[in-house]
Order: sequence, then structure tokens, then C-alpha cells
Amino acid sequence: MTDTYDTIIIGLGAMGSSAAYQLARRRQRVLGLERHTPAHAFGSSHGRSRIIRQAYMEGTEYVPLILRAYELWEALEQAAGERLLTFTGGLTIGPPQSAGLQGVIRSAEAYNLFHEVLDAAEVRRRFPPLQLSNDLIALYEQRAGVLVPEACINANLRLAAQQHAELHFEEPVLAWEAAAGGDRVRVTTARGSYEAERLIIAAGAWAPELLADLSIPFTIERQVLYWFDPLGGTAPFAPDHFPIYMWEFDEQSAFYGFPAQQGSPGGVKIAFHTGGMPCTPETIRREVLPDEVAAMRAALAERIPAINGRLLATATCMYTKVPDEHFVLGMHPHHPQVIVASPCSGHGFKFSSVIGEVLADLAQHGTTSLPISFFSPQRFVG
Repeated sequence: MTDTYDTIIIGLGAMGSSAAYQLARRRQRVLGLERHTPAHAFGSSHGRSRIIRQAYMEGTEYVPLILRAYELWEALEQAAGERLLTFTGGLTIGPPQSAGLQGVIRSAEAYNLFHEVLDAAEVRRRFPPLQLSNDLIALYEQRAGVLVPEACINANLRLAAQQHAELHFEEPVLAWEAAAGGDRVRVTTARGSYEAERLIIAAGAWAPELLADLSIPFTIERQVLYWFDPLGGTAPFAPDHFPIYMWEFDEQSAFYGFPAQQGSPGGVKIAFHTGGMPCTPETIRREVLPDEVAAMRAALAERIPAINGRLLATATCMYTKVPDEHFVLGMHPHHPQVIVASPCSGHGFKFSSVIGEVLADLAQHGTTSLPISFFSPQRFVG
């Protein structure tokens, strides 16, 4: 006998776990299927920290969504009874005419977000570890900070289960099929077969395989995370006086980093946002090579030399991207009972609280009041 549900979710990472909670709290019958264990380290939503910010260089279209995301993160904290978000302030650094700086300034002005444009000397004064050359500027925003991704995902999963969502882990999906009438789906795994009225595909780096019928030009990039023990200790990087930051060197190169966090592995985390190595979930190289560490040290040497101490740890993650680097979010172009949620392109985690709400709206009503037309999968079809 086939088990039946209102909605099946493939993937219980950042987006899928949020959708599971949002649907379960609406008393929907939810089945979540995850190929790995909860909050695993094999995809895109791990590493103990993710940036959240409001002034959005990637486009003003994102700002209404991120403002709603903040409200939902605060609601999730209250429901979970734990702290998930730490406000540290944030900097976007680069040449004055760079796409990143112009983008954050444009979005901040469009939505009257509190911000300050600082010259290099003022950044050095406020945040001494950041050694900006005089030809750079920065936009500072107060409402930026750090999310703990594993804690966020686990909170969503725990609350979803409390609302009677059925969550299956270590159960990879083998296939899915949408009924011709547009009202049913069937999902097959190694353990069994399940049916539902709606299907959400939120599989991250596994989405290209599950959405092969759409020929969306997905690419997957391997990125490396680094934790260094700063020279002179972590005190100058404490989150009460050191911000998150994104530093754009030129149109093709950027890195981002965080204040010091308590807990293992300690130190200060930093990573390149660009130049990732093409991979798949099956071929990604988890080992970090000496020349990769050397490239990060070279970038730090002239910009944040105080970080450039002993290497404490490394990890790898995957960016699932499309050519325009925007989200892929909306109804499947050929199957109205299927919802596509591959929003990352390397900058999606901060939105996962609101994307969960969007996915719940789409699954329950077929539409949402939140502005997502810009992200429609239809733009890649036909």
C-alpha cells in the first residue's frame, strides 16, 4: 500500500527543512526525504556560520524577501527557544565603482535601509584588522550578522516533527513522477513509494539530476572554508565589535569572512566566494590542497594580515548555480503540482526562512503574495 501525504519534500537542508516546518505548522500532512543525516556536512548548509544582510548587491528584488526573512528568523528563534542569529554589523568592501558596492548602495537607498558609506581610513579606524588601501570604500549596515546553519536546520526539523511532519533520513530518492492530471505525484526511494498532492524539490546540488527534464543550466562549484588562529589572538575579532564582511577585489574575485565564534574549531572563518572548482556531489574533492591554503594566505597577507596565523581547520561545500546567479524558485513549468526550489547560487541560506514560507504557500495554495516572479524556472525553458 502506498503512503499518501499533502506534500512530499525532497531534501531537508536549509530550504526543505524550513518548508517542512512551515507546512507542518499549518497542519499539512508532510513527508520529508533526505539522503543524508540531519544537518549533514556533504552539501551547502554547514560550516557553523552564514552571513545575513539587508543591503543586497545581487539586486533590489531580494530586499522585500530578506526583510521578511528577518521576521521569520526571529519567530523561529522564539519557537525553538535558542539563539540562531547574532547581529554584528556588516561591511561590503571594494572599489567605489565596483558592481558589489554599487549594488548594495542602490538597494540600501531604494528601501531606506540604514547604512553608512565609509572611506578606507574610517574602516581602518573602526575595525583595525581590516587593512583597506586608500582606493577602496565600504558600505556599513547595522542589521547584518551571523546565522548558525546547523542550528537553524535542526530547529526547523525539530519543530516540524513536533507538528507531526514525517521525516525520513538516509533515504535517497530514486525517481519522481507527476500524474498527467496535475493533481498527484509519486516518489520512489529504495525503501518504498509515496504519493502526495504536491511535491517540493529542494535538493541543492542533487537538483540537476532530479530536474534533468527541464535542462536548466545548473553548475556546481566546490568551495573551501578556512579557519585560522589569528596572530595575537581572537580578541580583535570578537563579534561585539567586529563585523561580517564581503571584500571584492575586482569583478571576478571576492572573499567573505566572520567574527570569531565560540566552539570548535575556534579561530576566525574566511572563504573565497569566487573561483570555485566544477564538481558534482559524487566527484567533489573533500581534501584541501596546500596550494589552496597558500592562495588564501596570499589574499589575507595584504588585506587582513592579523588573521594569517595557524590554520586550524578546513571544509568544503558546494554552490549550485545558474548563469545569472539568481534563485530558481517557483512552479515546475510542465507540472503544476511540482515546486522547484534551488535558490542558492552561493547566497541563499539567509533567505531560507522566507523561502520555506514561499514553498508552503505554493504547496498549499499554488501562489504566494511574496515577490518571486523574478526567480521563475520558466526563464530557462523554451
